[in-house]
Amino acid sequence: MNIILLDKQQHDRQRFDCKNQVLNQYLNQIASQQAQKDNARTYVLMDPINPAWIMGFYTLTMTSLDLSSLPQSLQKKHASVHSAGLIARLAVDHRYQKQGFGAILLLDALHRLYQASAIVAFPLVLVDAKDGIAEFYQQYGFQALSQYPNKLFMTMKDVAHNIST
Repeated sequence: MNIILLDKQQHDRQRFDCKNQVLNQYLNQIASQQAQKDNARTYVLMDPINPAWIMGFYTLTMTSLDLSSLPQSLQKKHASVHSAGLIARLAVDHRYQKQGFGAILLLDALHRLYQASAIVAFPLVLVDAKDGIAEFYQQYGFQALSQYPNKLFMTMKDVAHNIST
């Protein structure tokens, strides 16, 4: 599987349809702009037969961390931390859904965030799960933040475990 940075010249963003208009619009209209501004990076899983076709994508960035929403043990451990890695979006084109590509994208995103954490040190990864999708992330070990049920987290220790298995 080839997962690379989105290239608006190379990838057919208009063809992508995950059946969620907000995510489709982000990929089509905003992802490249965010990359140019150094606000976020979007990675795409390319179709092996037609590399211009996007099978799925995810977007990575940093986010501020609300320590009060973490479990007490993590609040104390990370009292001086104010940011975390963020998987801001993750989607699979409807033609490729239910084939394990979401898991491939998630594990690749976790791997990249783990590598970044080794360089700039942040202790957590957060995910903004769309309605009804939190269960997908929970099966990989993400836990819901107490005040935000659709915002989930994973410690870098757990990320390391996930990408090594």
